[in-house]
Amino acid sequence: MEYRIGVIPGDGIGPEIVAEARSVLDCVAQVFGHQFQYEEILLGGASIDACGVPLTDEAIAQAKASDAVLMGSIGGNTTTSPWYQLPPDRRPEAGLLKIRKALNLFANVRPAYLYEELKGACPIKDELIGEGFDMVIMRELTGGLYFGERGTEEIDGILVAHDSLTYNEQEIRRVAVKGFDIARKRRKKVTSVDKANVLDSSRLWRKVVEEVAKDYPDVSYEHMLVDNCAMQLVRDPGQFDVILTENMFGDILSDEASMVTGSIGMLSSASLNDTKFGLYEPSHGSAPDIAGQDIANPIATILSAAMLLRYSFDLDREADAVETAVKQVLAEGWRTADIYSEGTKKVGCKEMGALICERIRK
Repeated sequence: MEYRIGVIPGDGIGPEIVAEARSVLDCVAQVFGHQFQYEEILLGGASIDACGVPLTDEAIAQAKASDAVLMGSIGGNTTTSPWYQLPPDRRPEAGLLKIRKALNLFANVRPAYLYEELKGACPIKDELIGEGFDMVIMRELTGGLYFGERGTEEIDGILVAHDSLTYNEQEIRRVAVKGFDIARKRRKKVTSVDKANVLDSSRLWRKVVEEVAKDYPDVSYEHMLVDNCAMQLVRDPGQFDVILTENMFGDILSDEASMVTGSIGMLSSASLNDTKFGLYEPSHGSAPDIAGQDIANPIATILSAAMLLRYSFDLDREADAVETAVKQVLAEGWRTADIYSEGTKKVGCKEMGALICERIRK
């Protein structure tokens, strides 16, 4: 099969980790008889440097012409980078928000899985980890506070800022359906997270989720307030299967879940629309302080490429091969610096990618 993959290297460590993910995809193509064509797309700081804006109309057109998009990390040091001296709508993250909206990527899927070999890196006590955990956070991605009306003005000599959190029932329903669909393929449990004791938007969220749940009698569901969910993630993460939540809550909870696994460098993500198209990226940031040193962990990006194979191309066998290769490399004791511990074997970004490719070829 032949597929077109848009590639956004991004900023910081982005080009390094994307290079290794591409090597893995090339290895998959060779082993399984596929052909992947790549087109590089500028986004974020790289686009600001080249074009003066974080995302161009041409870049959006390139992404739309692709079967899927693989992306590295966007942004830089918010204190020292000149990108963050620009107005908010011209900073790197503005390009990320814009492409999500332009591609209608309303559902973000972030797995959080504890590898047996990395239990030692998990900050939670063994008695709380138990048999480990395997959850997915389904985050609504194009609505809510991040996309609401905002502004800063002076009123009676005092600066006042406002941000609006708005959802309509259709935005909630479509991401809820995605969440219940994924739960149906997993352990059939949805935890819908909101702040319904305070927010009107959350009360609407809860109402619509209950309506959607009626169409999934085989899937159990519960409501949980976001502050309780944040606590439960570190008290008993194994209780969760699919966490369904709105944009800002999902942003925060997914980062918390990533650290419970021991390293954010292990976590992939997919942003999906209502077709097979998706944008796939690691959950972590651009880590500009370690860029260019060959010490970044490429596994999250490689696992994001596996999600690309599975969700956009329906290549489940190929995705399984990538995920199995990652598990084999970890079982053999190979580690990048962020997950290294005494008694394991430390490798750089490039060598980790090469090791995973070797296991796919076997």
